[in-house]
Amino acid sequence: MSPQLVAGLALVFVSIVLAIAATGVFSPGSARSGVARSLAAVEAIHRSNRRDLRLQELDRPFAERVLDPLAAQFTEIGRRFTPEERIARIRRRLDLAGNPIGWDADRVLGLKALAGLVGALLGLVVPPLLGFGPLLTVVLVVAGCAVGWLAPSLWLYQVAYDRSQRVRRELPDAIDLLTISVESGLAFDAGLAQVASRTTGPVAQEFFRVLQEMQIGTGRVQAMRGLAERTDVPELRSFVGAMIQADAFGIPIAGVLRVQAREMRVKRSQRAEEIAQKIPVKILFPLIFCILPCLFLVIMGPAVITVIHNFTGRF
Repeated sequence: MSPQLVAGLALVFVSIVLAIAATGVFSPGSARSGVARSLAAVEAIHRSNRRDLRLQELDRPFAERVLDPLAAQFTEIGRRFTPEERIARIRRRLDLAGNPIGWDADRVLGLKALAGLVGALLGLVVPPLLGFGPLLTVVLVVAGCAVGWLAPSLWLYQVAYDRSQRVRRELPDAIDLLTISVESGLAFDAGLAQVASRTTGPVAQEFFRVLQEMQIGTGRVQAMRGLAERTDVPELRSFVGAMIQADAFGIPIAGVLRVQAREMRVKRSQRAEEIAQKIPVKILFPLIFCILPCLFLVIMGPAVITVIHNFTGRF
């Protein structure tokens, strides 16, 4: 090998070494600084992500950040202390109440747990302020918790009862309108649409739901049976049973509706007479304990004062 070739290779090797040294790839300090820069970049990314997540969390509404988790906790507590058959009963009450918008069994259970807690806190705070003893405080805490736990169920029962009474009052007029519509030449479904569109109240809402179920593919018989299952009004169940039988045996709908309308009017008259006959019994206790004492006081008071004055000279 010639000396010139060896010198050239040596110069190339020295140049490569000097270039690598200049870039600092193999320098320990540079390696540490590169790792540090990488770790700093990763930490900056994490801080940025945490800051972005925090800002996103703060941008959410207060109800989503605080109230919804609390509602979920109260719902879990309510489910823990409520048996399954009671939950099924609550769902049944919601059906009878017309399934109010935004209300379901979980919300009722959460409200029961919250009301029970509020009642217990009131029973714990109020008695010491009034100077009651520890024993009475414990009794009031238990009573407040029980009242708070039962209050949503009682409210739901009252809403369902009021709606059933409205269905019972409005059903005869709805059947009359349905009878007129069918006798004028409309089909049964079109008659239901007329009643649902021209009237308001729970009967119109139930008829509109029947129409919706039939539009999505449910048969008329299944839709009418669902209507009967969502209510506890005997008159409405009787009407549904008559319509199902008429559809099964091919009986003309108009004649069945005419008979049902007449029966509904008779039952409404009988119910009004029954309510009127109950009034004397219901007014008996207010009459004895509220009206008669005041009446005796007004009538007999002056006579008693006169007798006392004549015999004793007082007054």
